[in-house]
Amino acid sequence: MNQNQARLAVLIDADNSQPSIIAGLLDEIAGHGVASVKRIYGDWTDVKLKGWKNVLLEHGLHPMQQFAYTTGKNATDSAMIIDAMDLLYTKNFDGFCIVSSDSDFTRLASRIRESGVQVFGFGEQKTPKSFIGACDKFIYTENLRRSITTPAIASPKIKHDEKALLELVRNAVEDTTNEAGWSYMGAIGQNLINKSPEFDPRSFGYKKLVDLIEGLGEFEFKYSDPLSGSQSIHVRVKRKKRSYEK
Repeated sequence: MNQNQARLAVLIDADNSQPSIIAGLLDEIAGHGVASVKRIYGDWTDVKLKGWKNVLLEHGLHPMQQFAYTTGKNATDSAMIIDAMDLLYTKNFDGFCIVSSDSDFTRLASRIRESGVQVFGFGEQKTPKSFIGACDKFIYTENLRRSITTPAIASPKIKHDEKALLELVRNAVEDTTNEAGWSYMGAIGQNLINKSPEFDPRSFGYKKLVDLIEGLGEFEFKYSDPLSGSQSIHVRVKRKKRSYEK
């Protein structure tokens, strides 16, 4: 194992997640570090979880049995929270991946972050804003399904409020501008995540952030010389031409 890779604890709420996301989920998590712990919680005597049983062994998920002792109470959530705190106290992990669309994990995410440990949330677009905002980064699972079932998008189209998106991106560019008037693409991406943990180019039909910004049509780009050994992309808001300029 590369010692520089982050050690992650992956905790999945089977009651509030779909088996169809698992391949895309683990691929996404691999981009952030090594999943040292992969646990999935639910009452495995419930026929509703039958779909999950078929993917447990294939993906190395450790099923955690939690009986529903009381009607109306989610015992699975309690078990996940207790285990997460136990894992946090070991100080063996650099980050936690909480997979659920349930707002009950809001305080857990906040508590983990208070300890200086990153939290990556994964859930459907119906996930309450309270949980999304409590995470360092939040990924919609609809994007994970899309990345598996559809090819690269040839002609992406923004599906949300373009004006609001443009304002969000423009502010991120302006907030990270250097003395030369340019913003580094990596800094823009981090600024967007800091402001909106759920921000993801895939939500707007684009695979990469640079493609999304280019699609907005309001920015210009500067690319470093690839022969220099490292390629970087810088962005700035398009400047309006003065009357004497052609």
